[in-house]
Amino acid sequence: MTEVVDDAEKARYEILVDGQVAGFAEYRRRPGKIVFTHTVIRDEFEGHGLGGKLVSAALDQAREAGLKVVPICPFVAGYIGRHPEYLDLVDDAYRETVKSAD
Repeated sequence: MTEVVDDAEKARYEILVDGQVAGFAEYRRRPGKIVFTHTVIRDEFEGHGLGGKLVSAALDQAREAGLKVVPICPFVAGYIGRHPEYLDLVDDAYRETVKSAD
């Protein structure tokens, strides 16, 4: 079973596979914003689409919380570029960090 949880104490979203941390997306909270700084998928879990599942769940939760996204992390920025349905979440000052997949 795969699930994404927000470990607020560690300031990161974690993706768990059968209860084991397979990867995480670190963040910093700012007033009205969430800044994604770094994303990691452990080597033994790479190639299974877990990074995308992790980031999409984190972005969905940001949307639900009414937060703007600052994608400092290149993986998060790239994901948003490939999934323009999340572009509206990106803080205007950081739109240039998102490259469209066009």
